[in-house]
Amino acid sequence: MVHELSKSHSLFNRFLAELRDVDVQKDPLRFRYNMLRLGEIFAYEISKSLRYANKEVISPLGTALMDVPVEDPLLATILRAGLPLHQGLLNFFDRAENAFISAYRKHHKDNTFDIQIEYLSSPSVTGKTVILSDPMLATGQSIVLGYRALVRKGIPLYTHIVSVIASTQGIEYVTGNLPENITLWIGAIDEELTASAYIVPGLGDAGDLAFGVKE
Repeated sequence: MVHELSKSHSLFNRFLAELRDVDVQKDPLRFRYNMLRLGEIFAYEISKSLRYANKEVISPLGTALMDVPVEDPLLATILRAGLPLHQGLLNFFDRAENAFISAYRKHHKDNTFDIQIEYLSSPSVTGKTVILSDPMLATGQSIVLGYRALVRKGIPLYTHIVSVIASTQGIEYVTGNLPENITLWIGAIDEELTASAYIVPGLGDAGDLAFGVKE
């Protein structure tokens, strides 16, 4: 299942428009903050799909019956670009366990590249609801390899994948290479993917825009 949040009219689109805007991008603080705010909106939307149970809550004037979540998801992200988006998710799922995956593009002389997973820090994921985030879902390889790294720590009950912008090709790759018990939450879907695997119009390199150009 794929949810594209930009299809609904909400403040989500204002924040996403600023992320794409080449002039607004000149302010890395604003870029990170908008990414964080989108993470909070994603968290709110995903929260509607979690399991709930009835609970008695005692107020100063009586007792209220409230439906509250019975689970805290495990939040996983791909470094470094995923950190602001991850923080937005964590702001709402503030009791969540966390996992971090280091992935990078290893370029070859023929201008091709492979995705390399270099580092994983994660608790057990067995029986847990996992939210795996990466701002840009281009080819989809990082998400697939990130998921496969996570399942070294067990088999999750369910997985939600969060990306701000995805390519059509990337979505097809992910849905074709991961289990069925996965939902994709996408900000916007762009059709074009360049030969260098950058999404068009996309927004550029999310990691560089948030934290500075790497060498």
